[in-house]
Amino acid sequence: MLSVAPWLLALSVLGHLLLVAFQVKMTMVDLAVYRNGSPHLFTGDLYEYRFGEDTDIFPLPFTYPPFAAAVFTPMSWVPWGASRWIWQLICLGCLYYIVRTTFKLLKLDDPRRVMLWTALALWIEPVRTTLNYGQINLVLCAILIGTLASARNWVGGVGVGFTAGIKLTPAISGLYFLIQRRWAAAVWSFVAFAAVYAIGWALSPSQSDKFWFHLLGDASRVGPVGSAINQSMRGALSRTVGYDVKTGVLYVLGVLVAAALTWFAVSKTKDVLALIVSVQMLGLLVSPISWSHHWVWMVPALLWLIYEGGHLLCKVTAGLWVLLTGGYLVSFLLNAQPNIWDFSRPWYYALLGWGYPVAGMLTLVAIGLAARRQRDELLPGDEEAADSEPSRVAG
Repeated sequence: MLSVAPWLLALSVLGHLLLVAFQVKMTMVDLAVYRNGSPHLFTGDLYEYRFGEDTDIFPLPFTYPPFAAAVFTPMSWVPWGASRWIWQLICLGCLYYIVRTTFKLLKLDDPRRVMLWTALALWIEPVRTTLNYGQINLVLCAILIGTLASARNWVGGVGVGFTAGIKLTPAISGLYFLIQRRWAAAVWSFVAFAAVYAIGWALSPSQSDKFWFHLLGDASRVGPVGSAINQSMRGALSRTVGYDVKTGVLYVLGVLVAAALTWFAVSKTKDVLALIVSVQMLGLLVSPISWSHHWVWMVPALLWLIYEGGHLLCKVTAGLWVLLTGGYLVSFLLNAQPNIWDFSRPWYYALLGWGYPVAGMLTLVAIGLAARRQRDELLPGDEEAADSEPSRVAG
């Protein structure tokens, strides 16, 4: 199989580019929001902007901090047709980098293996929807996995602070430094975030004030919390009970469960990839909104489960991820739901709507069990050496 990996990658990329070239209608709506909305930072109406105001479904607002608008503004200087291609090529490069970095952390840095899995990952649901919407998830994932795996504290910290300044959810990555007791990296992440925060204020005090003190935390503004595309714990719980649980008791209980499973995963392992994946799973589970395309982190999670897990639950969880994302479960549920706003639905659709959260929680359990199994297999002297061994990071 590895011998045909270069050809498979070439065919996959060519197939994707043909889809981009022959799209009948514009589907990269999120890229359009980034590109068309960002200049409004400088006209003072960034958060009043809506893409598709003529639609009766959900006109899309610009939902990121002001710094993100500054980052995206140069894209508005490029014609739409060119920007689509530029963005797609950037995202394809990021996908390859994510897979390559994952295999480096697994100590299986075989170029053909990287090509094979990049070719396959290109067609799973979170990656496909990221590409179809023109989303930023692959870019953020690539920056984070590359910088978090670095042994240089300033590199890791700046990576987290910078991405958190573009989209708030990467801020959860700072927990990785606290778990590893890399205090300097944690400080760097705070400094980097403070810097991009200050840049946003300098560029537009009025828009910064509106975002940070008036809009932040309003999940309903971001999109329909109850839609099947929201694969967070809050989304799954809301669909189960038939109304938005918001930050009430049910949501808090869900967060506590996710936190406990994350502690179980990270408390006995020094595997860098396992730690990174665990922290990202926690962020996806507890975020008010985790669209299905946010779950691109299941790519490194899947590779860890297959190549490093080593026990039955890892294989079962890997199979579940393949079934969910290769079978396009969320796309099926989106077509089945009456509209994007209703929470209540038949029980079997509500149950299927737990797909990604359940797989995320099982991933945490599998990581924790693998770490404990590995420690149990060590001799007493080996266990002491493992405790003192530095975590595996890239140079």
